[in-house]
Amino acid sequence: MSRDVQQKLEILADAAKYDASCSSSGSKSTRAGSQIGSTEGMGICHSYTPDGRCVSLLKILLTNYCIFDCQYCVNRVSSDTPRARFTVGEVVQLTMDFYKRNYVEGLFLSSGIIQNSDYTMEQLTQVAKDLRQKHRFGGYIHLKTIPGANEKLIEEAGMWADRLSVNIELPTELDLKQLAPEKKKPEITQAMHGIQEKIEETKSDRNAGYKPPSFAPAGQSTQMIVGATATSDDAILATADELYTAHELRRVYYSAYSPIPHADAALPGKSPPLIREHRLYQADWLLRFYGFDVDEIVVREDRNLDLDIDPKLAWALAHREYFPIDVNRATREQLLRIPGIGARNVKRMLSIRRHHALRTEDLKKMRVVWKRTKSFVITADHNPSLGDLDRQDLRQLVTPKPKQLTLFDAFGEALKGEF
Repeated sequence: MSRDVQQKLEILADAAKYDASCSSSGSKSTRAGSQIGSTEGMGICHSYTPDGRCVSLLKILLTNYCIFDCQYCVNRVSSDTPRARFTVGEVVQLTMDFYKRNYVEGLFLSSGIIQNSDYTMEQLTQVAKDLRQKHRFGGYIHLKTIPGANEKLIEEAGMWADRLSVNIELPTELDLKQLAPEKKKPEITQAMHGIQEKIEETKSDRNAGYKPPSFAPAGQSTQMIVGATATSDDAILATADELYTAHELRRVYYSAYSPIPHADAALPGKSPPLIREHRLYQADWLLRFYGFDVDEIVVREDRNLDLDIDPKLAWALAHREYFPIDVNRATREQLLRIPGIGARNVKRMLSIRRHHALRTEDLKKMRVVWKRTKSFVITADHNPSLGDLDRQDLRQLVTPKPKQLTLFDAFGEALKGEF
């Protein structure tokens, strides 16, 4: 790799770290005295394919030059950040070189907007096209599409990419007017709608027995910056729900605002707590997999999520009239609302109770979060904690003590299907 390309890679991989629409990994430290192997804070991230495989992606921008002046963006035209721009050929070569060294299995490519939306979209699409046609590259490609680009260009991008994404940027139109007046929500959602229509058209043709060209088989996603404005969590979730319903997005990613150098005075001086981002993802799961409505999830008067407890527990504490729930008689929808019980355990419970009545020990063996669950359920045996349901201090009894989460905690929750 030439020094020029390496310098560009340092700038453009670092600039891509603000894009959360594919989860980023990366350690920032390298062991002292090491001679082989290196860990970097950016450049390679992990994402998941539709069949559940975790793949490593080269995550970069084509360029961090941008004609727009979005106040929250480090790459805005008025920023004094160091600039760089890859050629199409350089991105293609980097991807192939990294792939052949077994560093990555795919590419995540975004870009600042240069010249105009169509020109930028052409450049991004050309990278994917060259990888597929010239190098017969079969790895995963995620392209960030440019709102306002010609529909034909986005259609062509979908032919070469596995996933397309269009950033919604901020939760509401008012937020956009305040911080990114050059970006328009109708233009953004129109791009999403065009992708959705093409995905549905392709599926329809396949169901009819035709063999249409592939178009974004991994669907589309978006990213929303939270904490840059005072917009409440219920408005953020309402926008996410609208996107899932109207455009059938696979994921909405929530990215906590990160202060940037020489920021506008209208922007907050520090990031929102990361726990807010975490609670939004939990609430997002309740919307998509647990049958909750936006109006139910946020129970606080200020219309923000409770940062001390997860949103399902907060809902249960605010709606004690819904409980206790008999785990041997309740419907699936009722079981999904019990704190501490995830979707996977609900499936197990429905299966087990066909053979015998569920007792307290059965739930503990399934590793439900019993401390959260015990006050809300009726089991086949005596459950002494049921008497706590009407206690004034129930919140204190079920609120988990603060602790540092570890990767293995999250892994355990994922296995149980409980966020």
